[in-house]
Amino acid sequence: MQKYIEAGRIAARVREEVNRLVKPGVRLIEICEFVEKRIEELGGKPAFPCNISINDIAAHYTPLIGDENTVPEGSVVKVDVGVHVDGYIADTAITISLDPKWDPLLEAVREALEKALESVKPGARFAETGRVIGDTIRRYGFKPIVNLSGHSLARYRVHAGESIPNTYDLFSRGKYQAGKAYAIEPFGTTGEGLVYEGDIVGIYSLIRPNLKRRLDEKQKRILNTIRERYHTLPFAERWLRDSLEDVDELRRILRKLTRMGYLAKYPILVERRRGIVAQFEHTVVITNDGEVIVTTL
Repeated sequence: MQKYIEAGRIAARVREEVNRLVKPGVRLIEICEFVEKRIEELGGKPAFPCNISINDIAAHYTPLIGDENTVPEGSVVKVDVGVHVDGYIADTAITISLDPKWDPLLEAVREALEKALESVKPGARFAETGRVIGDTIRRYGFKPIVNLSGHSLARYRVHAGESIPNTYDLFSRGKYQAGKAYAIEPFGTTGEGLVYEGDIVGIYSLIRPNLKRRLDEKQKRILNTIRERYHTLPFAERWLRDSLEDVDELRRILRKLTRMGYLAKYPILVERRRGIVAQFEHTVVITNDGEVIVTTL
């Protein structure tokens, strides 16, 4: 519990600090590198690459090596921050609007998170959290993104197998259990309420480190670096830029290791009708006495 609380304290502080950095014209890589460096300065480690997803991109955008993209004027910017202390993870996100016309969308999703957190209790059903989220967002005239969800957390595992829906799901039978941590993360949109996988991939994770496949020396070296540095946590391709000078070759190796089954890839997730997307997120740890929201100041 103390490690979850410490990870949450760091995540909350970084989330609030990055809020002041998001301005038109600022390079996305500067924002993400600030987040990741600041986490380490405060005594934690990144649990996954900083996600900075803009407008219709809902999740999983992290700058690539050499990325020159900047924050657009009038955009809606989601920053997703993950911190771990000895593998115990706090996951939190904020949305920043650079145009007041999107404020009602942000208000809807922020309120959905607040109400969802009230539903999180030992023994309560995940489906009830989904009902609260979906009803709140729809009441504002927007749609919850139904194929994105919150999730359970475990040591060195960001997604630990359980999903908390963002709308009522009759088939969601799970319940909150003492001794477990959960990320509650409503997504709302002006679009259809569904996302699809885009073409950009900047995030991977190690899923099957002990496969016995024939690898060349460079592939072995990259795989060993991933195993030693990141365990099973997600990592960014840019975190490996010190491992291989040729960026194109590094990308080919990552794609190869993915095809061979060593790695999982996380493409960007894009709203199907290109609607604007907002997200807010907190991490909750369930105890025998109740629940603790660890990602607050």
